[in-house]
Amino acid sequence: MTAAAPHVPVLLDEVVDALRPAPGETHVDGTFGAGGYTKAILDKGAARVFAFDRDPEAIQYGEALAATCGGRLTLVPDRFSRMRQALASRGVDSVDGVTLDIGVSSMQLDQAERGFSFQGDGPLDMRMGREGQSAADFLNNADEAEIADVLFHYGEEPKARRIARAIVAARPIARTGALAEIVRKAAGYHKGMKKDPATRTFQAVRIHINEELAELEGGLEAAEQVLGPGGRLAVVTFHSLEDRIVKRFLKSRSGATPSGSRHLPAANEAGPAPTFESVGKAIRAGEAELKSNPRARSATLRAARRTSAPAWTSYGAPRQEGASS
Repeated sequence: MTAAAPHVPVLLDEVVDALRPAPGETHVDGTFGAGGYTKAILDKGAARVFAFDRDPEAIQYGEALAATCGGRLTLVPDRFSRMRQALASRGVDSVDGVTLDIGVSSMQLDQAERGFSFQGDGPLDMRMGREGQSAADFLNNADEAEIADVLFHYGEEPKARRIARAIVAARPIARTGALAEIVRKAAGYHKGMKKDPATRTFQAVRIHINEELAELEGGLEAAEQVLGPGGRLAVVTFHSLEDRIVKRFLKSRSGATPSGSRHLPAANEAGPAPTFESVGKAIRAGEAELKSNPRARSATLRAARRTSAPAWTSYGAPRQEGASS
């Protein structure tokens, strides 16, 4: 194994406990990052881990770890929503566990030049995969209404219109520090406020640029497709928008969605068989972890076990063998 990762993965013991990796098994780490979960899974004896990350820097970082694993670790430079296709191309039809740690990694946040954080001034980038539209491209070219919608829906920002108006008036914007100051001024920030208002704007723009919520939805469906009967899923989220998607997905796929009433009949009373069964309640970090790893404060873990039922499609019907995604 390599030297310690530059950050501590949150809820590590709880994730490993939910996954229960065992010798001979194949697992997917859909969000490799600095490799914390992958190393723990390998240390428990899993025969193979396929580690996905769309960030080329994360893949490059993982090469040293892969070199020590005797072929047990395969790094996959791709989005986790494409895990079914990527695994199939490598001759793998099903796996025993999938873990997803959603959102931006500590490695990305700590590098000012990546533009994810306003803690250090850097170029307004925010692209996880180093390709496509940057945050600066979006903020300097989108109209005011679109920017306001992004801030409201992805950042749950109550002053979205006011901030969007200030952003458009200040264009062009090239640096994270400049954006943070524009947002603070528009939001009426003053020292002593519990939360810097720039946090919500940076979150919203990052989610939009990287299509994070759509990627999460695709990743959950992909996990459903690749997990074999009895396979385990563990998902760690960091804010309510992400957790809501995971909770809704597992509730639906476990057959826990409420049935209809005489006032509101069920949309599909004879729906497909449940593909997951939930494993316990949502888990959050304890006091000991919060003291040593503040990033864990907003983390929520949800876990589930795959049944033998056929995977659903996005529209709720069982997926047919050989059907394309």
